[in-house]
Amino acid sequence: MGKKSRARVLPDTKALAIGRTIRTSPRKLNLVAQSIRGKTAEQALNELTFSPKRVAKDVKKVLQSAIANAENNHDLDVDELFVSEASVGKNLVLKRFHARARGRGARVEKPFSQVTIIVEQAKREERAQKRAARNKTTAAKETA
Repeated sequence: MGKKSRARVLPDTKALAIGRTIRTSPRKLNLVAQSIRGKTAEQALNELTFSPKRVAKDVKKVLQSAIANAENNHDLDVDELFVSEASVGKNLVLKRFHARARGRGARVEKPFSQVTIIVEQAKREERAQKRAARNKTTAAKETA
């Protein structure tokens, strides 16, 4: 009777969670998302728990949701998860009015943003190989 379920977009080793209408600008949110990219799920949770940024709480909720999706919906091992993607995008903008001198007004924009976190299951050996390759390319860039 109901609608057919949509085909899965991500591979079987990945899980996704999206946090919408986070009340901060995308630029500020990206600073927090940048700090967890490429880290294991446990390291990322620790980073967000002890981060001084206000928006880190919202990002932590989204990361916990992605981990729960991986465990419950896709039967992935939580100990082998790492953050493969943490992307930030714009959302709606509230436009407000602020009274100024001599009867004028100024526009105040209050932006919202959204964060998409994808966690991936990978073996420790694969992560070590990727990390070694990344370090090799950064070393080559520094010497050039």
